[in-house]
Amino acid sequence: MGGLPLLRISGMSKGFTMHLQGALRLPVVSHVAFEVAAGECVVLGGPSGAGKSSILKSVYGNYLSDCGEILIRHDGEMVDIARLAPRGMLEVRRRSVGYVSQFLSVIPRVTAIDLVTQEGVKWFQDREQAEARAAELLTRLNVPERLWNLPPATFSGGEQQRVNIALGFIGRHPLLLLDEPTASLDAKNAGVVRDLIAERKALGHGLLGIFHDPAMRDAVADRIVDVTSFAAVA
Repeated sequence: MGGLPLLRISGMSKGFTMHLQGALRLPVVSHVAFEVAAGECVVLGGPSGAGKSSILKSVYGNYLSDCGEILIRHDGEMVDIARLAPRGMLEVRRRSVGYVSQFLSVIPRVTAIDLVTQEGVKWFQDREQAEARAAELLTRLNVPERLWNLPPATFSGGEQQRVNIALGFIGRHPLLLLDEPTASLDAKNAGVVRDLIAERKALGHGLLGIFHDPAMRDAVADRIVDVTSFAAVA
C-alpha cells in the first residue's frame, strides 16, 4: 500500500430485516475494517453469501450501513458517506467514486455510442473529445462498430456488459468499484479489463472489486481482503 487513502472503512456492520419473516434480523458482516489507497486494486474475497456485495453496495451508498464509518476522499477531505444527505452522496458519486455493476441499466432507445459519450462529457473538455474516448473504449472492448448506433438493450449479455465497462472506465473517478465486471466475458475481453485496471492504477486511482474468476482476481489484486473474517453472528 503506501499511497494516499481513498477509502477507509472502520467498525462497519450491515444486516437486513426480513419484514415478511416477522422482522427477523439477518446479520451479514460485522466490524469491517480495511483501506484502499491510490494506485492499488483491492479485491474482496470469500465464498458467495459472505457479504462481498453488501460491502461494495454500502461503499457506493446503495445500502445504509448499521454502524461504523465509510470514509471516501472527496474534494480533498475524507467524508463519511454513511452520514451524507442524498444530495451530498450524489456529488460524491459524480466526482469521486464510480461503479461498474454486473448489469446494464440504461434509458431505452439511447444508442451505445451516445450512452458512453454522455458519461464522458462529464469529464472531458467537449463532446468531440468524449466521443473519441467512447469510440476508443468500445473498440478495445470489441463491441462491433455496426452496433454502436443501436440501443444496448438489443445486445447480447456479453455485449451489454462491455458497454457497461466502457461506461465505468470512461470516467475519471479517483475510486472505482467493480462488481464482477468480467463475469460474462471471454478471456480476450477479460484481458482488456485487466489492462484497463492497470491503466487506472498507473493514474493513481484506487479500485475495489469482486472477481469470482480466481485467475482474474489474482491478476489484478494488489491485496485480497478475506470477507469471512468479518462474518456476523446471528
